[in-house]
Amino acid sequence: MNTLVYLIPALPLVGFVLLGLFGAKLNYFEKGKTLAGTFASAMVGLPFVFACLLFVQMSSGALQPATYKLFTWIQAGDFSIDLAYKLDQLSLLFTLIITGIGFLIHVYSIGYMSHDEGFIRFFTYLNLFIFMMLNLVLADNYVVTFLGWEGVGLASFLLIGFWYDREFAGTNIAWTGDAAKKAFIVNRIGDFGMLLAMFILYVLFGSLRYDDVNTAAIASQAKGVFPNGSAYSEGLITAAALLLFLGCTGKSAQAPLFVWLPDAMAGPTPVSALIHAATMVTSGIFLVARTAPIFALSHDAMNVVAVVGVITALLAATMGLVQNDIKKVLAYSTVSQLGFMFAALGVGAYTAAVFHVMTHAFFKACLFLGSGSVIHGMHEEQDIQKMGGLSNYMPVTYRTFLIASIAIAGIFPFAGFFSKDEILWNVFSHGSPVMWGLLVIAAFCTAFYMFRLVSLTFNGTERFDHKHVHPHESPATMTIPLIVLAVLSVVGGFLGIPHALGAPLHIGNWIEHWLAPVLAPAHKVLGHGEAHEIHAIEYVLMLASLVIAIIGILLARAWYSKSSETPNSLATSMGALYNLLWKKYFIDEIYYGLIVNPMHKIAETVVWKGAETYGIDNVVNRSGSVVTALAEVFRRTQSGIAQNYALVLVIGIIAVMAWLMFS
Repeated sequence: MNTLVYLIPALPLVGFVLLGLFGAKLNYFEKGKTLAGTFASAMVGLPFVFACLLFVQMSSGALQPATYKLFTWIQAGDFSIDLAYKLDQLSLLFTLIITGIGFLIHVYSIGYMSHDEGFIRFFTYLNLFIFMMLNLVLADNYVVTFLGWEGVGLASFLLIGFWYDREFAGTNIAWTGDAAKKAFIVNRIGDFGMLLAMFILYVLFGSLRYDDVNTAAIASQAKGVFPNGSAYSEGLITAAALLLFLGCTGKSAQAPLFVWLPDAMAGPTPVSALIHAATMVTSGIFLVARTAPIFALSHDAMNVVAVVGVITALLAATMGLVQNDIKKVLAYSTVSQLGFMFAALGVGAYTAAVFHVMTHAFFKACLFLGSGSVIHGMHEEQDIQKMGGLSNYMPVTYRTFLIASIAIAGIFPFAGFFSKDEILWNVFSHGSPVMWGLLVIAAFCTAFYMFRLVSLTFNGTERFDHKHVHPHESPATMTIPLIVLAVLSVVGGFLGIPHALGAPLHIGNWIEHWLAPVLAPAHKVLGHGEAHEIHAIEYVLMLASLVIAIIGILLARAWYSKSSETPNSLATSMGALYNLLWKKYFIDEIYYGLIVNPMHKIAETVVWKGAETYGIDNVVNRSGSVVTALAEVFRRTQSGIAQNYALVLVIGIIAVMAWLMFS
């Protein structure tokens, strides 16, 4: 029994409990905040060290994938659920990402939140989030995953709404607390789908353990019958897969449930990095990869995943072209990159999707933390139209932000190039040229809006008020994590060198080799693995996507580096199209018009004024009136006059005697 497996999720839980119960007492000490931040960071840093030790053991063959049971959690008849953790190549990789990036974000937060009154409360929520996320990825069964799934939903609600009393310029949202509620409610829609999928899978296979369900599903197709005795039906498998995917569209912000993520920028910037870079939004990628055989058995479900991924990638990328809030640009970028990952999952390129999760964690965390450094140095200003020339004041932030921007644009040899190319090639070879073309357009938009962001923020004319704003570089607690993430954004891609580039040099694709044991059953069902064959067309497509990304960068630099061009020059050039993108295709307005506002109207007229006011309230009030009237009658009998009481007594005696005599 490897105790390290238990310690990895246990330490963040300890941090959450201790800080939650006793953290307020640290405010009485001069270094209380520093102590709390250091302790919370250690509760995430130590699990990262333990995960590294487990990784070394598993890489050397000294540790085999296994399930570690803590105790039986639910027992009802034949239904039994263990609180158990499954340690294999997939869960260990996600654990390394969560704890590694999470530790850097914790360290960064010590500097970023140093002047906030809720400092200790913030770190309490961070530890809770990491604990729940680790439960999600280490779970041996769907129920424990769902515990972590709902847990990160709760923690994200607390973190997004951390500054609940601040105003926020979101779509139909005025306060930060409203943004948190929006994220929470939208995610409940997807979570309901996941619950229904779990019910279907249990009825079909009699278990909710991942290994049992995946093995039984493949065997059922071969035998033509489910374990419950019913005939095998691809329709039921498709229903389960699509309901699971509905859950993924909520957590991983895919169309049509992606509307919560841009407004989640209302939270502190470290929250944006934690939720939108490496943890919560990648939950859907993990779930599809973990249940890959279920999806592989349904071609319809796979097609839906791929199409939704492509549509989301393109929609979000075009929306990002016109955003002026530095964090919202990155938010739409996250939605777009998640679309790339789901497109890969939809064509069976599971390794490519997980690889992009890892590289995306590096450069997107660097970008979000870099934006936080800018906001910190600009005294809470987030509008890039009011920035410019910051490279002279914030050199470390600028260089790390530039490196991460190059990586996300997919320029060789940065990390984003390798993972993006793997996705594009697999989509072309196992999907369709049309899907590939749409993703390339999204990649072009990514390169353009990222370097629009870089140019307007760090280059060109200084557009801020020097009398009130004095830009400055952030402290070491903030810049050191940026440097680490920038380095990973450069070298991280070499862990998954595409076969077309690695084979001639006899360099293998490490991450594909690492994940092969976990994903082999799904690849066997599909009848193909990741795209390995070397074709001349792959080099052509690789070069084409690289050239298109470079064109996007050069256009953005040329457009926004000119001193004569204003930040809003794009609006003038695009006309009505700009307004369409600025309004985000009116998706939020459609939701509010068709769903939110009618629901509010129904709640007001039918439930509140109807059922509650005229129904429940009326019954309660009338009951009170009846009791009051009866009380008034009986009150009059209590006159206090002794003769009246004697008269009543005599009448009563006569009545009793009469009844006894004549009954």
